[in-house]
Amino acid sequence: MHTAQTIINDLKSGKVAQLYFLMGEEPFFIDEISSFFESSLLAESARGFDQTLVYGKDTSVDALVSTAKRFPMVADRQLIIVKEAQNLSRNIESLLPYVKQPQPSTTVVFCYKYKSLDKRKALYKALSKTQVVFESKRIYDSKIPAWITSKLQQKKLKITPKATQLLAEFLGNDLTKISNELGKLELIVGNDRNITAELIEQNIGISKDFNNFELQNALAYMDQKKAYQIVKYFTKNANKHPIVLTIATLFSFFSKVMTIHTTDSSNPQTLAKAIGVNPYFIKDYTQAARHFPMRRISAVFEILRTMDVKSKGVDANLNPKDLFQELMFRIFNS
Repeated sequence: MHTAQTIINDLKSGKVAQLYFLMGEEPFFIDEISSFFESSLLAESARGFDQTLVYGKDTSVDALVSTAKRFPMVADRQLIIVKEAQNLSRNIESLLPYVKQPQPSTTVVFCYKYKSLDKRKALYKALSKTQVVFESKRIYDSKIPAWITSKLQQKKLKITPKATQLLAEFLGNDLTKISNELGKLELIVGNDRNITAELIEQNIGISKDFNNFELQNALAYMDQKKAYQIVKYFTKNANKHPIVLTIATLFSFFSKVMTIHTTDSSNPQTLAKAIGVNPYFIKDYTQAARHFPMRRISAVFEILRTMDVKSKGVDANLNPKDLFQELMFRIFNS
């Protein structure tokens, strides 16, 4: 099974195939691999002669095959990168004869975003047998913090668990956006190479004290004063903190708390694995489980569903301040 990193490592070591078919729902990894090809496979002096960038909507399979059969002019191989190759999906199976007899001195990279080849058909089978097929899958939201930590470790950077959670909660699962913000932090972090919640607050504009993560904790510890302070901040910054996002976050949080109740173990590592969080945070979830037994969580789910309907303007027309205050009142008094 190929990953973006194993493909890049192979290229760095000089192991290059004739065809790379990069497909799937997550564009970030496809862009990461194709960018490495574009910037690193050929020497800069050869790129003007032997490196071709085309877009699927502007070409055809036959035209690509014709170009691929040419010999390189300057370098040992020519490189063809096909961006938005999913636009060739109607006739992509006609690539099969070339896959069976590719030009040894040509490397073709297909960036086939948001779609995948039919694994039952001959093209996929031939590519996976002799060339490189990479399936770029979306990362589950619960895996984003671990991905952030891993990405920073590659750059020899450290990040605190709270800082990781802040980034994940604020930036969501847009890996391109996350990667761009991590790039900014890398330039800012300085010699200690440690990214903290304070650094993120100062440079990315995410409040370390007033966010959905801290709201979860306020509910977990039944800290009403803190919870109402946070939602007051949300109403003053409504564009950055829409209530629909808070409701979705709380639904995920209480789903994890429910899992704490149904997991037949009190071991922190086991519980952390069961709900998909860093063990550092497990005490917050076990604390929430003490305050929110299963019956109360069921009531909270109903509250969240009701408030979700209200927030979308169905049967109610309340402003964000009223909605947030009602949400907190009903959860604390459930």
